Amino acid sequence: MLHRSLFLLLVTSLAAAAATPVVEFEGSIERLDPALDALIAPGAKIEELASGFKWSEGPVWRDGGIVFSDVPQNTVFGWNEGDTSAKVVLKPSGSLSGDGQGSNGLQVDAQGRLVLCQHGERRIARLEKDGTFTSLADKFEGKRFSSPNDLVIAKNGTLFFTDPPYGLKKGEAPELPQHGVYAVTPDGKVSLVIADLRFPNGIALSPDQKTLYIAVSDPQNTRVMAYELQDDGTAKNGRVFFNAQPLKSAERKGGCDGMKVDANGNIWTTGPGGVLVISKDGKHLGSILTGQPTANCAFGGPDRSTLYITANMFLVRVKTLAKGL
Repeated sequence: MLHRSLFLLLVTSLAAAAATPVVEFEGSIERLDPALDALIAPGAKIEELASGFKWSEGPVWRDGGIVFSDVPQNTVFGWNEGDTSAKVVLKPSGSLSGDGQGSNGLQVDAQGRLVLCQHGERRIARLEKDGTFTSLADKFEGKRFSSPNDLVIAKNGTLFFTDPPYGLKKGEAPELPQHGVYAVTPDGKVSLVIADLRFPNGIALSPDQKTLYIAVSDPQNTRVMAYELQDDGTAKNGRVFFNAQPLKSAERKGGCDGMKVDANGNIWTTGPGGVLVISKDGKHLGSILTGQPTANCAFGGPDRSTLYITANMFLVRVKTLAKGL
């Protein structure tokens, strides 16, 4: 029989081995409005989980852990509680030949399958259970997309995505005249939803599915747009929801890129300096300042109250009082 003291020592040792070492990240949380205290508790810290990536992007919570893209490395990485580093989940992720950019934005469909914006293949694809890809959309009106960047899946199964030219190979010309925002219905019909934006990037839906948000990464006019989403999938009455251009400085790099919406309709968008927290009325409540060009974020954890952030070469997190959709 194992002596009680040895048993307790063994249990304690195993628990310590399973615990993830918390490394405080060199960033800060800027509080501009008291309302932020209801979303991020005073004293909350930014924690570094993994590093060494070339450009981390597109996080999404899947199967009890966070998965995310490293675009230049053509790889999807995964991190779970207890890991001391991120592990390769999928390679190649976005360029099957290996000579193009990897995946960018990721989502999980209602069946738990990973859906990827594949830069190199210039398409939206779904990863099947057997490891093969199914192309969900690669052309509009017979012309190839440039490089699908980010996506969101509506409750009815319609998939909305942005298509700026960032992932095109050097010397590769776009076939479509616009940096479009597109919709793909569950039966595969592709339609152009928004045609007049320059560098549409992140994309999200409000909790009631009536507002479509687009983060615009135009270096001269970075902002978040809001559109009224119609029952037929069209978007009308576009307006500037939040202008982030005045926030840019030498110390606060980056523009509006990836975003998520919490259960109460607040918008968490990457922007100059890190992640901007904006109320559903468009008020800037505060920022999670990473000190890095910051690409994207996603809620995860058992109760979806942890914000995972891909910031340049880092994966970090902040525990929040908000809950993701």
